Amino acid sequence: MKSVAVIGAGITGLTAAFRLKRNGIPATVYEAGRRAGGVIQSVRQDGFLAESGPNTLLETAPEISQLIRDLNLEPRRLYSHPDAEARFVVLAKQPVAMPSSPPGIFLSSLLSAGAKFALLREPFIPPRRDDAEESVAEFVSRRLNREFLDRLVDALVAGIYAGDPYKLSVQHAFPKLARLETKYGSLIKGQILGARERKKTGQIAKDRAPKFSFDEGLQVLPDTLASQADVKFNTPITRLAKSDNVWRVTTPNGDAEHDAIIYCGTAWRLAELPIIVEKLLDVSLFSEIRYAPVAGVVLGFRREDVTHPCQGFGILIPKIEGFKILGTIFSSALFPNRAPAGHLLLSSYAGGERYPELAGLAPDELVTITCQDLAVLLGVRGKPVFVHTALYPRAIPQYNLGYGKFKNRMNEIESTAPGLFFAGHFRDGVSLADSIVSGCNAAARVKNFLS
Repeated sequence: MKSVAVIGAGITGLTAAFRLKRNGIPATVYEAGRRAGGVIQSVRQDGFLAESGPNTLLETAPEISQLIRDLNLEPRRLYSHPDAEARFVVLAKQPVAMPSSPPGIFLSSLLSAGAKFALLREPFIPPRRDDAEESVAEFVSRRLNREFLDRLVDALVAGIYAGDPYKLSVQHAFPKLARLETKYGSLIKGQILGARERKKTGQIAKDRAPKFSFDEGLQVLPDTLASQADVKFNTPITRLAKSDNVWRVTTPNGDAEHDAIIYCGTAWRLAELPIIVEKLLDVSLFSEIRYAPVAGVVLGFRREDVTHPCQGFGILIPKIEGFKILGTIFSSALFPNRAPAGHLLLSSYAGGERYPELAGLAPDELVTITCQDLAVLLGVRGKPVFVHTALYPRAIPQYNLGYGKFKNRMNEIESTAPGLFFAGHFRDGVSLADSIVSGCNAAARVKNFLS
């Protein structure tokens, strides 16, 4: 019987292995580490539940809903609290609620009259037709204005990529945004007219997609997937070689043969992996993919020590406001049992491309910096009663200008090395939802290849 090697037991690899198994195709997952889930890690301690990585999963695609059903995890799924939808953006050192609808922008204090006029003018700005690649900053400044960039988009980019809008490619980091201009000539027209198209495909815009987690945090998902897969932990791949239509996978424990490979690891590990198909393939280019360093600082406080209500999703912080942290999620407002009664749980993030040096600070220094910012932003007084920190020196791949060369190289390798497939956050998007859909798509491609 034909079999598949899945490299990496993050959410992409585990999803791909699960989908293959459901299609009757045996898959072995090779994981260099000792646990499944990658950056997804939920920690329960002293009545608090901290997420070391992402806090929520967006139900943006039917593949995600189907995965939860197939895993029988619906009874354990928790949708975010209805009162926790509000997002805040910092203006003049204070959180200001983002408008919940486009008309609300014109009543909001977040933008000046000039920026609001730019929004009205946007449908009449001619689209760019020369196919030139643009940064997110160039794109937003051209279609709207600099204030939109500095006040809103910069904060959103920090929240999604921990990235720099002057470096990120709009075509690769936000392809749906770029397609709106290409197809409809306008972002506003595209939002209105594109809603019909999304409805047909079952896709939901990320700003409207339901957010959910599980009773014991997001780690429930990779743990459940891993329990139904053949996962070999502490088993790094040291070599891949194809001969006579069979892939030989080499590990410190020996060799194994498979009919196809799905690589779901990191870009820098890929750059170090010898892959032989008649000759050694050149994968050194992938070492150039930049990963932003991110530190997560999860703090628990007594309710009376925080003056802000902290009802909502959280706060996004533009760089021009001068704070060290990138943003904060109101974790205990999103889901129940994240903090003991009479307490709050706040998840903040530091570093990124904005201040990469901060991600390397000692935990006590990170906590001090975070508390200083939260004192101004949320009126936090006193010391936290719960502390959990997590450092990811290479957390989020940056889809910067010129990223197309990496995608083109992946396509070239897949065409010259039949049976080798790439999936995951450096291929198909950085969100948790993107990674799940990427795993599903990779499994479907392998199924077609084997048949």
